[in-house]
Amino acid sequence: MRTIFTIRLFAIAIITALLSACNGTEVVVERPDYVLVIHGGAGTLDPDDMTPELKQEYLDRLNAALDAGEAILKEGGSSLDAITAAIIIMEDSPLFNAGKGAVFTNQLEVELDASVMVGEDLNAGAVAGVTDVKNPIRAAIAVMNNSPHVMMAGSGASLFAEEQGLEIVENEYFHTERRLKQVKEAMEISPDHFGGTVGAAALDINGNLAAGTSTGGMTNKKYGRVGDSPIIGAGTYANNETCAISATGHGEYFIRNTVSKDISARMLYGGHSFIAAADYVVNNRLADLGANGGIIGVDRYGNVAMPFNTTGMYRGYTKSTGEREVKIFR
Repeated sequence: MRTIFTIRLFAIAIITALLSACNGTEVVVERPDYVLVIHGGAGTLDPDDMTPELKQEYLDRLNAALDAGEAILKEGGSSLDAITAAIIIMEDSPLFNAGKGAVFTNQLEVELDASVMVGEDLNAGAVAGVTDVKNPIRAAIAVMNNSPHVMMAGSGASLFAEEQGLEIVENEYFHTERRLKQVKEAMEISPDHFGGTVGAAALDINGNLAAGTSTGGMTNKKYGRVGDSPIIGAGTYANNETCAISATGHGEYFIRNTVSKDISARMLYGGHSFIAAADYVVNNRLADLGANGGIIGVDRYGNVAMPFNTTGMYRGYTKSTGEREVKIFR
C-alpha cells in the first residue's frame, strides 16, 4: 500500500509540475548560490558585417565582464557589487555604447545615462545627461547611497559625482573614431539612430537581487533627449519578490510601456513565470508596437531570461553551478 501511495504522490507531483509549466508558473528545482546576467546592447546585427576578429573582441569583453562580477559573487559579495564590476568593464571598453565607447549627440558630444536598483529594499539611483563622469554607473550608485534622491541630471549630477570623489574626465575621453563616423552618417540619413546599452543583473548568495544599466543613448540625439536606461521601471528594475532586469532598445517605447516593471508586475500579480512574462513583453507587446530591443535578467529562483526581438543582442550569463553562456546572434 505504501508503494502505491508513493507512486500516486509522485504522479501528482509530475502532473502539477506539467500544469504549472503550461500556465507559465516557474517550476523550481534548486536555486543556484549566485547568478550574473549581462548585456551589451541589442540591435540590427549582421554576422556578415562582423569580422571574426571583431566578434572575438566582443566575446572576450563580455566574458571579462562576467568574470569580474562572478569573482565577487564567488566570495559571497553582493549582487550590487557584482553588477557594478561587470558594467564598469563594459563602460571602459570602446566596443559598447556606454562610457568610453558611447555614441555622439547631434552636437558631437557624449551624454551619458545610468541607473541602478537593489531588490532588498527597492532603493534606486540614476543620473542622466552627464558629460564628464568616467563611470556613470558609479554616479548612479552614489545618488542611491549618498543622497535623498533617485535621479540627478546634467551639470548637477556631475557636481554631485565630483563631490563624491568619482573620477571626472574631459568629454573627449569618451570619443572614438568609430562613433564619430556613425553620427556623421546618421546626420545624413535620419534624425536619430538606436544605439544600444550595457547592463547587468545578479542574484547573490543571500538571495538579494540587483540590476543596473548604462548608456550613451541614441546616435545623433538632440535637445537633451533621455531614454529608458536611467528610468527606474523602464530600463532597470529589481525586486527580491520577483526579478532583476536591465533593458536595451528603443527607449521611448520602453518608457511608455514601463517594460521592466511590467515584467515584474506580471510575475507578482499575475502569477506568470519570469521567462514567460519577459518573452511576452518583448516579443508581443513591444514587437506589436514596432519597438526593437530586449531585456536580460534573473528571478529570485535563479532562472535567467534574455529575450530580444532584433537580429542580435550581446549577452551572457554565468551561474554557481558552472553553467555559462555568451552569445551575440540568435
